[in-house]
Amino acid sequence: MFCTHMNVGLSRRDFLGKFALGLGGIALSELLSPPLAAAPASNAFAGALAATHHAPRAKRIIYLFMAGGPSQLDLFDYKPVLEKRHGEDLPASVRMGQRLTGMSANQARLPLARSIFPFARHGRSGAWMSDLLPWTSRIVDDLCFVRSMHTPHINHDPAITFFQTGHQLPGRPSMGSWLSYGLGSVNQNLPAFIVLVSKDRIDQPLYARLWGNAFLPSIHQGVQFRAGSEPVMYLRNPAGVSAAGRRQMLDRLAELHAQQFESLGDPEIAARVAQYEMAFRMQTSVPEVADLSSEPASTFELYGEEARQPGTFAANCLLARRMAERDVRFIQLYHPGWDQHGSLPKQIRRQCADVDRAGYALVTDLKQRGLLDDTLVVWGGEFGRTNYSQGKLTADDYGRDHHPRCFTLWMTGGGVKRGFSHGETDEFGYNIAANPVSVHDLQATILHLMGVDHERLTFKSLGRNFRLTDVEGQLVPDIIA
Repeated sequence: MFCTHMNVGLSRRDFLGKFALGLGGIALSELLSPPLAAAPASNAFAGALAATHHAPRAKRIIYLFMAGGPSQLDLFDYKPVLEKRHGEDLPASVRMGQRLTGMSANQARLPLARSIFPFARHGRSGAWMSDLLPWTSRIVDDLCFVRSMHTPHINHDPAITFFQTGHQLPGRPSMGSWLSYGLGSVNQNLPAFIVLVSKDRIDQPLYARLWGNAFLPSIHQGVQFRAGSEPVMYLRNPAGVSAAGRRQMLDRLAELHAQQFESLGDPEIAARVAQYEMAFRMQTSVPEVADLSSEPASTFELYGEEARQPGTFAANCLLARRMAERDVRFIQLYHPGWDQHGSLPKQIRRQCADVDRAGYALVTDLKQRGLLDDTLVVWGGEFGRTNYSQGKLTADDYGRDHHPRCFTLWMTGGGVKRGFSHGETDEFGYNIAANPVSVHDLQATILHLMGVDHERLTFKSLGRNFRLTDVEGQLVPDIIA
């Protein structure tokens, strides 16, 4: 019997692993080819797509995520009706029985609340903006406003997770991970996907799974840069360990991993080696990109003095520009603190002061350096805010609850129309009146601008093919230049 010659101790995993050695072994052998320090890591970090599905309009993305849900009614969506009917109850014909959060569902009444902030038209496009954003108002003719965003999720965690991963439950790859997986890395000395979180705004938690790789290979997870002298934790050599010693250790470790791969054929082993090699190169590249000492005084005149303070939104915007110059594929900035259920006028002033000048500076800086044409910048949160006041309404104070029915975000650069507004809300700012855009529609359009067909970038896990947009998502051609 032929089976008498088989090793009965060989597990099913080992047996299948032997058959994986053909392709995987080639990939790892290329990674481990001497000299290891110069190994072609592009093989490990290359994208799954042999080529983009169509000509890309953008090479990279800077996503400015305003966690908490900025109030579109106090920033972008001017509604004179709210001025006229301030303090009146939200009409049942407008609400149409739509659900409320538990925070305002038990209010005796839902009084309409005007914005106390003056609005005006700006630029040749005549876009409405409140005086909370004087710097952003200067660049409205570079912006594409999407005023008809909507989401099915009314609470923060599922809504943010949905925006970042295409699904409301944890366990799916983030958008940055999908693009890293599909398109790979351009700069072999920096990760394809980098995350920056404003250190001084911790009003709500943000979880690392929002930039996680989930079931995609681990080399595609986002790498968080922190404020201070050590942007990436544990990147420096410990005391007493030289660069040469680190190099020798990695060489020997790679040899052990090669033996393990030969035994198991697990592709994550190759991914682990690639990450070690990237970390070694990042010991030089990360301090270089994070060092702002070479920036001229004119840079800080543009971004403001806050840009000198590591971890502020302004400093992170400046770092994002430096990363864009170095062809980092996806740069995600999170600025929490937009969850203004009460004392909105006071709190939103603080938030806008954080982001207004810095956002303007980033767009202006990219533009003057010739980077805006192939860099897509996105600004927005996970949902909007209600047109009625949560809690007590006074002449100069009010709060707004979560509102997933309609909200506004803006985009610029990277192939989108400029000085353009897409979609509109009703006169109460409660429902969408024209051209609705879902979260999956937005994700499909972002991928399209990067040269990727959202229906064709998939990964098989647990017996089925997954994609960022799940089973939905339609391109929004009207916003593409």
